Amino acid sequence: MTVQTQSLPYSAGGLTMVGHFAQAPDASPSSPGVLVLPEWWGLNTYIRRRTEDLARLGYTALGVDLYGAGTTADHPDQAGALMNGILEDMDTGTQRLQAAVAALTEQPGVDASRLAAIGFCFGGAMALHLARIGTALKAAVSFHGALDSFHQATPGTITARILVCHGDADEFISKESIQAFHDEMKSVGANYEFISYPEALHGFTSPEADENGRKYGLPLAYNESADKESWQAMIRLFTVLF
Repeated sequence: MTVQTQSLPYSAGGLTMVGHFAQAPDASPSSPGVLVLPEWWGLNTYIRRRTEDLARLGYTALGVDLYGAGTTADHPDQAGALMNGILEDMDTGTQRLQAAVAALTEQPGVDASRLAAIGFCFGGAMALHLARIGTALKAAVSFHGALDSFHQATPGTITARILVCHGDADEFISKESIQAFHDEMKSVGANYEFISYPEALHGFTSPEADENGRKYGLPLAYNESADKESWQAMIRLFTVLF
């Protein structure tokens, strides 16, 4: 199915962000909206493709620009600097996330009462952050994302259904952070599911992970079965909620 796409400029704290908006030509006049939050590389071709995949499923989707002006990175040093600029100033990061939520809900045909956020790697952590701060989401889905909390949720704050799709062999996510995440979710009464995919490394949904792993000496790898199974897990959740 061909989907309609366009660059979507919006503002966050005086900075112009440029998202990637995708919608099916025959989308419902009141369809669920999904934010797609990128890996540390930024809003690259992979995230644009995922955004369009969601549009083909009938959702109105926005690939989110977290760095401004559509900035992307092609080297881990640059990507790390961009990502850490957000993590070290989460007030600004939160402002950019909330600006993306507003930009999506302002689009014609988006049902603001039916929103979800999904994210990959860094973006997965940001999807969970949106849920932790009480954003009005129906779902937050993390694919091989960090689990650390940048905001202390309290009981009743998290109203979104949480789905974490984790690679069991992910060397970037410690067993301690996994246990802390479970403890946190239980302590605040969150409705969450944690799925661990055997032998899946960090970046398991991205076909570019193999090349990036080899090029930069990082423990990254695409895992076709984990990719497909995790995407289907997301679809099942969305089918229930939407």
